[in-house]
Amino acid sequence: MGLQTSFHAPSGGDFLGWRKSRVGHTEIVYEDRLSHRMVWRVEGDEPSEDGIVAALSAAVASARVLPSLYDELKKRAIAIERIIG
Repeated sequence: MGLQTSFHAPSGGDFLGWRKSRVGHTEIVYEDRLSHRMVWRVEGDEPSEDGIVAALSAAVASARVLPSLYDELKKRAIAIERIIG
């Protein structure tokens, strides 16, 4: 069974997702209700997709999605580099 790749906040305002780029990098995407978009590249050769899914699902359930995302990724030692936004 495939992993979930997108998550919406219960309020419907925030979106988090992850994807593979054309060159095979894993990227995390955030968009708020005002259509502000941020994209980060996940560092490392073999990022843990299970860890990314767990971090995104925990973050999107939080009242403050973006700070929670940073905390959840840090807890799981998932390094990111911002590429858009």
